[in-house]
Amino acid sequence: MRLDWMFFVNSILLGVGLAMDAFSVSLANGLNEPKMPWGKMCAVAGVFGVFQALMPLLGWLCVHTVVRYFQAFERLVPWIALALLSYIGAKMVLDGIRGTQEDEACSGLGFGVLMAQGVATSIDALSVGFTIADYDLAAAVTAAALIAAVTFLICLAGLLIGRKAGTRLSGKAGIFGGVLLILIGIEIFVSGLL
Repeated sequence: MRLDWMFFVNSILLGVGLAMDAFSVSLANGLNEPKMPWGKMCAVAGVFGVFQALMPLLGWLCVHTVVRYFQAFERLVPWIALALLSYIGAKMVLDGIRGTQEDEACSGLGFGVLMAQGVATSIDALSVGFTIADYDLAAAVTAAALIAAVTFLICLAGLLIGRKAGTRLSGKAGIFGGVLLILIGIEIFVSGLL
């Protein structure tokens, strides 16, 4: 596989396409935590970038090793994404309804929730391993690195937009963010079944 300009364009566009779910979740995270510091924003965007890079590599590895097991697992992807994002979203909605503004400011985005979001938004990227199956290892890793960089930038933008809107929405941001996560889970589920 030659690493020409078309390879880079395709990898960047693939990264943009894969990052859309992570962007939406980042937007919800920014809404839920409008005072999120820059360091945490970079860490959150980095986690999404890493997951978006690892999943296509895992898919690539599956294509080159255990394809039939991956095909059986692929049917579960929409269900897993729906369950994870609905659970997290419902928790955010309930916390937003029950809590006060001080509670919301203290709750923030925890490590476990962030990991679940990373898996839920990137699990569909496993199938990208099939599209890059003809790449050699170096090209697959380069494509994954480009996908990670694009995802990082897009998620950082989502966090910034959500943070700005979250400051304006005050106490209702957690409810809105939770509803948004549930809708993203439903969208992944429906598009995965079609």
